[in-house]
Amino acid sequence: MSASNGTATPRLPRPQEGFSASGEEIASGASIDPADVARFSAQAAEWWDARGPFAPLHRFNPARLKLIRDHAATRFGRDPKARSPFGGLSLIDIGCGGGLLAEPMRRMGFEVTAIDASSENIGTARAHAIQVGLDIRYRAATVEQMEADGAGPFDVVLAMEVIEHVADPEAFIRTCARLVKPGGMLMVMTLNRTLRSLLLGKVAAEYVLRWVPAGTHDWRQFLQPDEMRLMLSGEPLSVHGPYGLAYDPLSDRWSETDDAAVNYMMVALRD
Repeated sequence: MSASNGTATPRLPRPQEGFSASGEEIASGASIDPADVARFSAQAAEWWDARGPFAPLHRFNPARLKLIRDHAATRFGRDPKARSPFGGLSLIDIGCGGGLLAEPMRRMGFEVTAIDASSENIGTARAHAIQVGLDIRYRAATVEQMEADGAGPFDVVLAMEVIEHVADPEAFIRTCARLVKPGGMLMVMTLNRTLRSLLLGKVAAEYVLRWVPAGTHDWRQFLQPDEMRLMLSGEPLSVHGPYGLAYDPLSDRWSETDDAAVNYMMVALRD
């Protein structure tokens, strides 16, 4: 009751779960590393600037797109050279950032759901998709929230350059695995924890070449392929890889390689 006039004070509606009091989507879950989310949120508006802070990711994107496309084409018996080879298949991009993978995946025919722990990233990604006329289901959420909400399962689950930024990698990757549809696949890309990745993926990338801001990566959070296999043990998955990606400074290009000492991808196929 109001002390001034005896009338009832109107109650404000409680925020819907997953949203702030202002109606903004919020992500929650044990996988969130608040410092990493804040770091990427601060740069959200610059995701699509090919000469901005994400320029190295723009150069990296064609190589990882080809790797994803080729493995998905093999798994589902599709022609990777077709205009829209993955029509009728569903995909979730976990840790989607500004949508640099989600958009080309949609153009390849996938029905795309894309999530990120940063509301700012999702706002940027959603606005850009609208601008270019792509129907992508974006949501500020964690993989734990998606599982709790009964999302999926999906034919393809992507976790690209995100597992090294989460608080509990094993819980994260196991949750990702549970979102894979029978007959589907999980693809995880990250950095190997080797001396070379410390020198190239951390020191050179952050402090010499200035590809990413200092402090973007914690080398101790990089995962070795065998560690990822162990994390997925017990899941109904066959794990393949690693499939390496390497940078050629002479051509300024990334390409697939047998060398997985720095960047690599693992592929897990569900029975």
